[in-house]
Order: sequence, then structure tokens, then C-alpha cells
Amino acid sequence: TGTIAALASACALLSAFMNTIGALALLMPVAIQQARRLGIPPGRVLMPLSFASLLGGMTTLIGTPPNLIVAGFRAQDGTPPFGMFDFTPVGGAVALAGVAFVALVGWRLVPSRERAGDRPFDIGAYLTEARVPEKAKAAGMLLSEIEAALEKADAQAVGFIRDGERVVAPDPRWRVRAGDILVLEGEPRALSAAIAALGLVLEEAKAAEEEPTARRRGGVGDVRLVELVLRPGSPIAGLSAADIMLRRRHGVSLLAISRQGRRSVSRLRQTRLAAGDVLLLQGPSQALSEFAAAVGAVPLADRPLGLPERRKGALAALAFGAAVLAAAFGLAPPAIAFAAGALGVVLFGVLPARRVYEEVDWSVIVLLGALIPVADALAATGAASVLANGLLGVVGTERPWLVLLALMAATMLLTDFMNNAATAAVMCPIALGIAGGLGLNPDAFLMGVAIAASCAFNTPIGHQNNTLILGPGGFRFGDYWRMGLPLEALVLAVSVPLLLLVFPP
Repeated sequence: TGTIAALASACALLSAFMNTIGALALLMPVAIQQARRLGIPPGRVLMPLSFASLLGGMTTLIGTPPNLIVAGFRAQDGTPPFGMFDFTPVGGAVALAGVAFVALVGWRLVPSRERAGDRPFDIGAYLTEARVPEKAKAAGMLLSEIEAALEKADAQAVGFIRDGERVVAPDPRWRVRAGDILVLEGEPRALSAAIAALGLVLEEAKAAEEEPTARRRGGVGDVRLVELVLRPGSPIAGLSAADIMLRRRHGVSLLAISRQGRRSVSRLRQTRLAAGDVLLLQGPSQALSEFAAAVGAVPLADRPLGLPERRKGALAALAFGAAVLAAAFGLAPPAIAFAAGALGVVLFGVLPARRVYEEVDWSVIVLLGALIPVADALAATGAASVLANGLLGVVGTERPWLVLLALMAATMLLTDFMNNAATAAVMCPIALGIAGGLGLNPDAFLMGVAIAASCAFNTPIGHQNNTLILGPGGFRFGDYWRMGLPLEALVLAVSVPLLLLVFPP
């Protein structure tokens, strides 16, 4: 409880001033290490951490995109936009209550999908390919005998490839011969034991030895194994190792993939990668570090990738701190302050200019560019007023707290399946229509939309943070609501009376 409380508090504090995904990515390796030390599945630490980052984003103007969207809607009628810490009285109270909940009670509600052991990472079974070399013990054995040997090592064969063709349901009486490829599934240690016992060779590792490009990218003695999890929005999501020419272009080899709840039906190099996949990669440290940065991957556990240079780290921290202070004290609008900070890290040589374009989430920008005009149309055509009056007709007008509760509950439901910023853009005109119909302070309803839009707790697709922990936590789609629903109920119980108190009619 103390460990989860400390990690969740740190994550909430970080996400108040930086991107919530970045805050989670910074602390994920620490969380996995602590889960191993405590002897619990990593998911029981990762899910509270993910939710805490979303809670922390509610506390400041720059904490999460919905807050900026809501501030923009407030300024449309000439009212000054919300300031940096206008979200703090209510958002801070909600964050404190939420962090206390996930630390004291919430983590106990997270399903235990994997038995915690002494493995470095508890991320589920890997799929990998192993070739039968000449004079291997496996050469000449019956397939049934190999399956029995694998079972003893707590692994299994889930595929068989001969002459480049996958054989569906091979006969157990077949004799395995040199050159055949076995598709194996199991935990990392089980796979290692099985491969060693049968004298097999990892297919990708063998190919890397024969690929001169891989050896040129770093010293021979610098080769290492790392595990990386793909972040949502990674440019290689939906592509395979063959599509991106992984070994030739990046100098690293894909040895195995861990994907919860799904089994690959294609060759390892042809398997299309997805956000949340855990990749076991081999290659020189520099090549692995460059690959992780280029594709948006996060290292697990002890962060085997190299740390930034001290000078560059100090310059990055200085630029970030200056941008936050400029936005906090009103010296510049947040958009200008953080754009200047991004320009600063480029001018100081911390990051190359091309990374600026790579880090922009263009899909979200296009989505907002499409939905903000829709939100404006809702207000201009009167559709928002119709929807607002419909909601008022259902819950009545005598109890403003009940109307606010219904508005926030509807926003929470929508944000579980749609981008949170887009949800805020759609719900803000309705919130303004409801406030106008009741003659109440619109700030309470706008702030309610901002808080509710950040409560994407019930699905792995509601927020990128939830997708990021999907693979390392071993979660399934229906695992999130077990802690998410009680947490949403707590958010409503704390925020609704506070909103009406802090923003009275």
C-alpha cells in the first residue's frame, strides 16, 4: 500500500505539469521493479499508476488536453479563459481522493492475471521461432517426443514450419529434421530451458549473425537483450518487422513478441505489431536506444537503454521549467509558452529538429480539427440547446446537483470510447446549454466536463495510458472497470458538491 501510494502520488504530481503518457512511461520501470520486489503481479501496480496519472492531469490547465479545450470554450463569449490553477481547488481534491482510493483499496480490485515469481518481468508468454540446426538433439525426433520435452520445460509448440511453409495440425508421428522451424510459446525462462535442451537456435538471432549490417551498428561485444513495450501511436503499429526492415535498417533483431490474449497466426517477422506489445529485441546498445526513440517504445524494468547526457538533461529541464512558469504566471499563453520550450530544446541541440515533427500526434490534431467545428455547429444551430433541454427533461430542473451529475456521467461514458479532448469538445456546448437553461454559473458545468473527460478508467482504449499498460500488465479488455467504476463513483461524489461550492450561481 505504501509503495503504490508513493508511486501514484509521484505520477499524479508529474502529470499535473507534463504529458500524462510521459509521466507514466517514466515510472513504469520503477513500478515493475517494485512489483517484483513485493511479489505481486505488475498489473496491480501499473493500473493504479495509470489512473493516478489521469487524476493528476485534472489539477492544472496544462495537465491534460480537455482542460485546454474547456478553457477555450469559456473564452468564446469574451470571458477570460481559465487560468493555470483554476482547476486546482476541485481537481486537486479529486486527485487526492482518487490516489488515496487506488492506494488503499483500488489495487486490490485489479485481477491477478499472472502468478508473480522471481522472473525479472511478469509480462505473460512469449511467442518465438526456433530452428533445428544440423546435429541438434531435436533432429530426428518424433514431433510427439519434442512436444513431451517442451511440456517438461513448461513450454509448448504452437506452430511448425517446413521449407518456408506453415503446416497446420502436423502429425505427431512426423520426424523433425534439420532446417525445420518450431513456433514456441512460454515464459522467457521456460523458452530458454526448452531451446537449450533440444539444441535449437533462435531463428532471428541466427539470421542476425549472418547479417553484416547488424554488426556494423555497434561493437560486437556490445550486443544485449532488452524488452520494450510499444506506446500507443507508435509509427510501427500495424507493421511487421519485415515491413520496417528491422534488422537491415535499425541493426536490431526481433526475437519474440508477448501479446496478451492473442496468438500469432503468422511468421514472427510477418506478425503485425500493436500498441501494448512487449518486444524482446537483440542488438547493440546504441542501435536499441535509437530504435526505441524512433518508434516510441518504452523500456521495461531496469531501463537498459542509455541515459541522456547530463548537459542535455539539464537544458531540457530548464526549457520545460521555463515553459511551465511562463504559463503559470500568465507571461504567455500555454500554447506559446510550450511551443517556445520545444523550440528551445531544438536550438540548444537537445533534440534534432526532425524529432519535433515525429513527436506531434497528428491523428489527434486532425480529430480535433474535425470535431471542434462540429461542436461549434452544435451551438450555432441550436442542437446543443435541444440536447441540453432533453437532459433537463429527464432529470428535472429542481436539483442542479443531479443535472451536473448526469452531465458528468454521460461525459465519462463517452470518454471511455473516444479521445478525451474530442469528448470535451463535443460536451462543452451541451454544458453551456444546460447552464443557460438553469440560469447557473457555466463554469461549474464546464469544469465538470473537464474532470469527467479525464476519467477514461473503464477500457484499454479510453486513454493511451491504459493501452500502454495492457501488455506489461497482462490485462484483458474487461479488467479495467473493476477499479474504474468505483473510482468514477468516487470522482462524482467528491467533485459534484465541490463544483457547486467553488463556482456558485
